[in-house]
Amino acid sequence: MSSAQPEAKRQKMAKVIGTHNGTFHCDEALAVFLLRQTSTYRDASLKRSRDPAVLATCDIVVDVGAIYDATKLLFDHHQRGFTEVFGHGFETKLSSAGLIYKHFGKEVIAQKHQLAEDDQKTTTLWLKMYKEFIEAIDGIDNGIMQYPNDIKPKYRSRTDISSRVGSLNPRWNQSTDSESVDVRFEQASLLTGSEFLGSLDYYANAWLPARDLLKSAISTSKSQVDPSGQIILLETFLPWKEHLFELEADSSYNAAEPGQAIYIIYPDETAGNWRVQAVPATPDSFESRKALPEPWRGLRDEELSKTSGIEGGIFIHASGFIGGNKTKAGALLIAQAALKM
Repeated sequence: MSSAQPEAKRQKMAKVIGTHNGTFHCDEALAVFLLRQTSTYRDASLKRSRDPAVLATCDIVVDVGAIYDATKLLFDHHQRGFTEVFGHGFETKLSSAGLIYKHFGKEVIAQKHQLAEDDQKTTTLWLKMYKEFIEAIDGIDNGIMQYPNDIKPKYRSRTDISSRVGSLNPRWNQSTDSESVDVRFEQASLLTGSEFLGSLDYYANAWLPARDLLKSAISTSKSQVDPSGQIILLETFLPWKEHLFELEADSSYNAAEPGQAIYIIYPDETAGNWRVQAVPATPDSFESRKALPEPWRGLRDEELSKTSGIEGGIFIHASGFIGGNKTKAGALLIAQAALKM
């Protein structure tokens, strides 16, 4: 049997993704990349055309055709009356990136990080990546203002990837023949994909483990440090703030009740020193649920130790949102005393 036969058979069975030709945008560039991360479309070729006859030969079509019908593998969002959103509290109208991510995102995440699609970690990452990465692409492509009322943004924009994809299109005085533009599209697709995978790697391998550690710390602190749940002791520094508020808002997680936690204790970057930080009123607030005592604010070292009656004082910030002590025991005493004042 010729060695070329299996390859020829593989090529014959390969799927075809269809999208529009001409100027390309971030949403379909990412949509194509995401599809190529799935088992079904991993080796898919790409046809860029607006000709219905050409698109009809494709196995799946994104960002063209004026039809959204997941059962027929048609994923456009330009048609009149299209109002599809991601759900789960998100209200931004989807672009082709959001559509493909909504239907295939869990599979992509599960395969990249050896998880089951129904694993809670997969769902958590799926929602987080939509919030931090995909939603801005949907919003920008659909012309939705990020700050419609100049107060609260409709979505987060962590990168200006849509503009960078746009800059990969030919300039007005460069060739726009289909072959060269198709090459540029593939470059754009790889750009969006590399940034997507980079963000996913961070959220899977740094952000999500921090949540697990915080959950453990909340449980341990209630049993060994403060039964009221007002003081949470972290044995290692981790980015806790966002996780704490999300856990408090999660009705299925009963260990972190809304507004319960007041102070977080954790080791400082300086070896041996410890910090006490007041939980803010909201994730982005400069106000604290209960700032450290006013008489201690702005004091340092011996003056702080003398005034507070707690040895090892390093500082208390002038606003009372954070303080430091040379030992874990000292930091815990600061938090315990502050609760009573």
